[in-house]
Formats: sequence, structure tokens, C-alpha cells
Amino acid sequence: MRDFIKNTLASLLAIFIFLGMSVSGLLFLVILSATKDAVPRVKDKSVLSFNMGLNITDALQGPPNEFNQALGNQSEGISLKATLDAIDEATRDRRIVAVYLHGEMADGTGYAQLKEIRQALQRFRDAGKKIIAYDINWGERDYYLASVADTILLHPFGSLEMNGISSEGVFFAGALQKYGIGVQVTRVGRYKSAVEPFILQQRSPENRQQTQQLLGDLWGEFVQTVAKSRNISPQQLQTIADTQGILEPNQALQQKLITKTAYEDEVIEQLKQIGTEEDDLFRRVELQSYATIASEQINQGRNANEKIAVVYAEGDIVNGRGDFDQIGGDRFAKLFREIRQDDDVKAVVLRINSPGGSAVASEVIQREVVLTRKEKPVVVSMGSIAASGGYWISTSSDRIFAESNTITGSIGVFGLLPNIQQLANNNGITWDAVKSARLADLQTVTRPKTPQEMALIQKSVDRIYDQFLTRVADARKLPKTRVAEIAQGRVWSGKQAKAIGLVDEIGGLEAAIQDAAKRAKLGDNWQIEEYPRPRSFAELLFAAPDNQLANLFVSKDPVLTELNKLKREITVLTTLNDPRSAYARLPFNFRLD
Repeated sequence: MRDFIKNTLASLLAIFIFLGMSVSGLLFLVILSATKDAVPRVKDKSVLSFNMGLNITDALQGPPNEFNQALGNQSEGISLKATLDAIDEATRDRRIVAVYLHGEMADGTGYAQLKEIRQALQRFRDAGKKIIAYDINWGERDYYLASVADTILLHPFGSLEMNGISSEGVFFAGALQKYGIGVQVTRVGRYKSAVEPFILQQRSPENRQQTQQLLGDLWGEFVQTVAKSRNISPQQLQTIADTQGILEPNQALQQKLITKTAYEDEVIEQLKQIGTEEDDLFRRVELQSYATIASEQINQGRNANEKIAVVYAEGDIVNGRGDFDQIGGDRFAKLFREIRQDDDVKAVVLRINSPGGSAVASEVIQREVVLTRKEKPVVVSMGSIAASGGYWISTSSDRIFAESNTITGSIGVFGLLPNIQQLANNNGITWDAVKSARLADLQTVTRPKTPQEMALIQKSVDRIYDQFLTRVADARKLPKTRVAEIAQGRVWSGKQAKAIGLVDEIGGLEAAIQDAAKRAKLGDNWQIEEYPRPRSFAELLFAAPDNQLANLFVSKDPVLTELNKLKREITVLTTLNDPRSAYARLPFNFRLD
């Protein structure tokens, strides 16, 4: 009894100490946030400092980055719209004389996002302002953005990667067989490769073909864009990728990929000459801080009763509400209903950055898009990925915009049916079911499905695929037979998608917003309203451990990086919650390196 009381008191004391520290921490963060200037001051001859390590996402960010900074997280974030607005405002702002690009690109920023940012930077440069880019090591995604600069600097001991892009898939079939985990699949579409990691040990010929063509399109856009900016030929870049891959500073200089080599202090001296020296550095304003100025300037004097709603659909499509980084069918359906009933919202832009997911959730969202379009214009803007379920929810819009390097299509459906019978039996575990009907335990994972059950599930998948084809055919005004030819689960680049009729225009988020304004006949007097709302301070603080707080410290160790990739690929299986076990999704481990 004495030990019980002692342990209980010790536990209570620990709780009080934890709560005290938590309250103190919260007060510290609140005070830290409150002491920050609401709007930073911008002095004459300032340089806009753009740290490319920022995590640039489509959706709105959560609480201010002071929260992350106080917890030691260096991976700060900003939305794509805020980034574009800040660069465009800096183009007009006579106090901003240059942009300084620096830092290693964050993993989450895709090529389609980078293309739109690059175009904004090109407008800045076309206005007669300077762009200086510097890093110790230039990776390809970093360099894709930096190549727009008129001055590109590389550390004398650095390097520049120029070896093409690849897509490396992970295959689990051998491991599943080894440990006795059975997997049965149903699918429609020769190119629907999402199930391959679980039943094969390498890509199918069809999957290899579509991936090769997709990479060819994305790399072709990269080469053409970079070559034009550096005033060299695309063939020269291709030769470098084929024969050199990683260039030493003198090689990069010889190939005209950089302007010169320089140490950081020499870069700072150059920036001082362009701007004004301040505190032994140069007068600068950070992109995130300047974004608040851009937001105020853009909305100043604009009609708050005339709005365009920008809805960010980013992440896996899941049944139910979903988490913050997912597209929950019920949550987004409710969101569209609210927007539809808001008389101040005159048009909607649906920005999609999703590999797809639950077929049921995709249909739930698509239905709300149909109803919303009856009330007001709906325009789709595709981000880096808008495929499968991501394409499904785009079909009923007035217009679809995509970048040439957007990944889209993948019109197909699959079912993934695991069972653990062999694994359990090998460890002495068995089951004995009693049923009132032959199919009563159809959903069990304790045994493989019978041929009769597989036929029923395949019939359901076939019907959902047929509905998918019908949605696309009706929306795109294409014969269903033609849609069936270009579907088959095949992935297309935005460039290819426009050529075959799946996309209307090549363009980014800003182009889609302007099109929506024109359709709603709003002229120039309107404001942007972004959805979903940013996460609150409390929501981020008390998020589940596997969400924000668990990812505050990210190791750069290459082995841990690969293990984290593997973990993400396995964890994504937890998003498979479709009530009919039918999914319209890209391969789980699809990524570009």
C-alpha cells in the first residue's frame, strides 16, 4: 500500500511538472509570436532572401514558424500562393532590388510547383532586377530553379548534379512470401501498376514503358527550360547527363552552367554592392516575412464581398474525415457545401496535388463538385501530381489547368486483399469460422479469397472502373471507347494529357484563378479565400505523434533517409480505408529522384 501511494504521488508530481513545463512552453511561444512585428519594415535597396530549403506546399501552412523554431525544427514552410504573391509584389516594389536564392531544396516541393515559382522569378528578372543564386552543392531540383538567375555561384569545393531523373520502386513480394503474408489483387487497366510492389519483384513491361515515357517528358521539359536560360543547347545538357553526371566547379564553369565559383563571404560582398550593407551583411528581407506585405498589398481596397475560393486538395484521398495531410471525402464534401452556400464566393478553384486513393471518397467529392458547378464556376489547377482519384475529382470542372510536368491520368481501379493465414499457421494460430451464409466472412484477412469471392470482387472493381470511364467521357466530351483507350491506368504528363484531351490548358495556379475570375465576371475587384483553414496552434500542438510533432527532427543520414522512405511507403497502406476496398491511386512508392 505504501509503494502504491508513493508511486501514485510520484506520477501525479510528474504530471504537474509536465503540465507546468507545457504551460511555460506555450506562454513562451505565445510571447515569442506576439513580439514579432506583424508586418516587417522594408528599407530601400533591400534584397529578398529566398531560402530554397523552405517546404513549399500547395495548402495553407499551420501556426507561425515560431512554433517550429522554438521546438528546434529547421524545416519551415510557406504556401505556393504566398510564394508567388511575394515574388510578384517584390517585382513591383522599388525597394527590392534583387532576389538571393540559396539553400538545399526541400523534398516535398515538386517540379510543377517549381515551374510556377520559376516563371514568377523570370518576371522579376524581366523587370530589370537581379537574381543571385548560390549554394555549396547544386542538386537538379535546386538548379532547375536557380538556372533562372543571371548570376549562379558555386562553392569552390562544391559540385553540380546533372545526371537526369529516375524513379526507383520498392517491391515487397519476396518479403511477403517469405513471411507468409498472402496478397490477392483485382484491377482494371494494363498500366495500373499500384499493385505490382505486392505481387512482383520488378516492374511489368507496361509499367516500365509508361514510366520511361513520363520521365522522358519531365526530363525533356527540364532540359529545354534550363538550356534556354543558360543559352546552351539541350543536346549539350543531355551529353553532360550521360557522360559526367556530377560536375566539379571548374567543369560546371566550363559548361556555362554557373557564372563563377565563390565562397559565401564573397557572395555577401557582391550582395552588398547590389543592395546596401547592414550589420556586416546586406540589407535583406526574408521571403516568409515579405509574404505578409504582399498579402496586405494585394487585398488593399479590394471588394471583400466578391471572393474566389481556392480549395487545396493535397494528399491521399481517404474515406471519412481524414487527417490534416489527407483529403477526407466527408470533410471535403462538407467544405464544398459550405462554399456553395456562401453568397460572397463567386467562383471556386480546386487545386489538386494528390496521387488519389479511395474510389468511394473520390466519388463523394466529385458529386459535390458537380453540385457546386451548378451554382458557380469551378476551375481545376493541377499541381505536381493529380492522378487517378486526383483526376476523378477534377472531371466535372469548367476548365482543367496543368503544368507540362504535372503527373496526371492513371484512370484505373484496383483492389488489394491481404491475408495472414500462412503467417499465422506457421506460428501455431488457426481460425474456425461458423457462418450463416457462404459469403458471410468475405471481409476476413484470416484466409485467402475463394475463386467465387474473387469473381465477385473483380465484378465490383470492373463496375467502378466503368463508372470512372463514364465520368471522364461525359466531362471531357469524349467517346467512351476513346477514354478506354487512353485510360487503362496509364500515367501521363501534363503535356501528353493536353494532347489527348484530358487537360484543357497548360498553366499554373495563377492562370486558373484568373480564368475563374473571368468566368464569374469579377473584373479586377475581388479577393482570394483559401480552404481548408490553417491548422490552429492547439491542433498542431496536440496532433497525433506520427503527424507534426514526430517529424520535427529529420535526420540527413543517408541510411536513415532511405529507412524513412521505406517507412512512409509502408505507412501509406494505413490510408486504404475504402469501404468497398476499391482504389484509384498511383503506386504507393512512386517518386522522382
